[in-house]
Amino acid sequence: MNYPALVSGILLRRYKRFLADIELEDGREVVAHCPNTGSMRAVNAPGCRVWLSPSTNPARKLAWTWELIELPDRNGDIDWVSVHTGRANALVEEALLAGAIPELAGFSELKREVGVEGARLDFRLSAPPGRDTFVEVKQVTLQESDGHGYFPDSVSERGRRHLDVLADLADQGHRSVLLFCVAHTGIDDVAPAAHLDPAYARTLQAVSERGVEILAYGCRVMRRSGRPEAMMLNRRLSIDLDRRWSAKPL
Repeated sequence: MNYPALVSGILLRRYKRFLADIELEDGREVVAHCPNTGSMRAVNAPGCRVWLSPSTNPARKLAWTWELIELPDRNGDIDWVSVHTGRANALVEEALLAGAIPELAGFSELKREVGVEGARLDFRLSAPPGRDTFVEVKQVTLQESDGHGYFPDSVSERGRRHLDVLADLADQGHRSVLLFCVAHTGIDDVAPAAHLDPAYARTLQAVSERGVEILAYGCRVMRRSGRPEAMMLNRRLSIDLDRRWSAKPL
C-alpha cells in the first residue's frame, strides 16, 4: 500500500477522538484529522514524530490526516505504527490479491463489506465448489509494557458481535477467519487484551473452539531517505489466547 507524499511533524496532543494538534517540520502548528476512534493506548504519545497526508480537497475542513507515528522501542530504535484504522482493509486486500497470506490463497472472487447475520464483515472469499470464506479484519497497534501485542485497546462490543457472527457462520459450514492486521512494526505476537476487555477475551476463546480460525500478520514500512513511502503485510505472527498482561517494564 503506497502512501502519498507524507509530511512529518511532532504530536502535541490528541483530543476529542478525531483531532490532533501537530507541529509540522516547518514550524507551523496545524490541526489534523485523527482517523482512529479507539483509545490509542500506548500510541497517543505527545512529543513523538508523526507523519501526515495532505488533502487535495479544498472544501475539506481539515487539510491533514494523521497516518503514522514513530515510537521508541526498548533498544533505542524506532517502531512504526499506523494509526489510520481505515488503512487496515487496504493492506489486507493488497496482501490477499498478491497471495501474501498463504492460509487464504486460492480464492476466485473477493467481495468487500459483506452483510451477513445482521452485521457487516470485511471480506468474502469465494472459490469452487462454493464454500465461502468470511474474513473480519482487526487492526492491532497496542504493545503493552511486557513487549507483547494485544487487542482490543478498549472495550469493544462491536468486536464481540463480529466474533459471534463468525462463529455462527462456522456452525453453518462456512470457513470463518479473524485476521489481526498488526500495524505496529515492533509487535511479534498477539493476545486478547483480557485486562481491558475480559468479555472479548472469553468470546475469542469460545469462538476459536467453535471453528473460527485466528490469524495475525505483521507489517513492514518501506522508506526512502527516511520518509515512509509504503506499508505491506509481510510476516505471519503467533497468537496466544491464554496470555495475560504481566505489566513487566520494558
